[in-house]
Amino acid sequence: MPLRSLRTGHRLTELGLGAAQFGNLFTETTDDESCRAVRTAMDEGIRHLDTAPHYGLGLSERRLGGALRATRRQGVVLSSKVGRLLVDSPDTADRLDNDGFLVPASMRRVWDFSRDGIFRSVEESLARLGTDRLDIAYLHDPDDHWESASSSGITALTELRDQGVVGAIGAGMNQAAMLTDFVRRTDIDVVMLAGRFTLLDQSALDDLLPTAHERGVGVVAAAVYNSGLLSTTVVDGSAYYDYGAAPGSVVERAARIAAVCERHGVELPAAAIHYPLRHPAVTSVVTGMRTAEHVRSNVARYRAVIPEALWEELHVTGLVPDPARMS
Repeated sequence: MPLRSLRTGHRLTELGLGAAQFGNLFTETTDDESCRAVRTAMDEGIRHLDTAPHYGLGLSERRLGGALRATRRQGVVLSSKVGRLLVDSPDTADRLDNDGFLVPASMRRVWDFSRDGIFRSVEESLARLGTDRLDIAYLHDPDDHWESASSSGITALTELRDQGVVGAIGAGMNQAAMLTDFVRRTDIDVVMLAGRFTLLDQSALDDLLPTAHERGVGVVAAAVYNSGLLSTTVVDGSAYYDYGAAPGSVVERAARIAAVCERHGVELPAAAIHYPLRHPAVTSVVTGMRTAEHVRSNVARYRAVIPEALWEELHVTGLVPDPARMS
């Protein structure tokens, strides 16, 4: 699988495995299913794996770490996130987590972008993952915490990068505007952008992507299916869009894009994976993969041949701007 490099020298496969579903996101899974998914990803050439403490209150990290112990770590780019500490919560242990993960709420998330909080978060992630380093560490969803995340948070990650505990540092968010501020005002190497550079949402195209490209900051595109609306060949109007019900106008536009794809012999989800990779700032696309079957499906979509005529038609009709055709 082709690789794209960060300025730190880390080489990311163009397709990465997102392990949020290893944390029982919306649906329960098993250790064995997670292990098989990772093994299949390795067999298919994927070497970019992403997780976070937030995902299943640490369960995703533990499962990913367990799966990696059964494989060779060499060549794998492993990323996790900081900003939410996991704190014991015995009073809520008899309930389920209320953040979409089907796990006991025996811990609670506490926002903390302080130096001590960042150091503790990384240390605990390393323990859950069973490793001595993170190749990438992202500030996770610091939307309401700009002051602390951009000061003590970045400073702490920079220290850890200087120590070699962390390779590259950055921020991961569902918005482009604040990520652009991080690129302009801090010494980060990479950003993870969720849902804002897709076939349906190009809000990162005007500012974040050109700024990141100019400054040599890599962009990892996540949530390229926009929560599900772009994940099927035939658009399902009941599918989620950005974690909620899809507006009718968005469903109609997705259907028009799908029709163009069909005319060119391309499945909509394959186009959704390929689209972000057309911008030179993008280093990888990360998609959620729960099982070995999910891995094989996403790899098949990634390996699909997309004719240039598809991108040209989407561009000239105004449905989707093609960054490769923009001056």
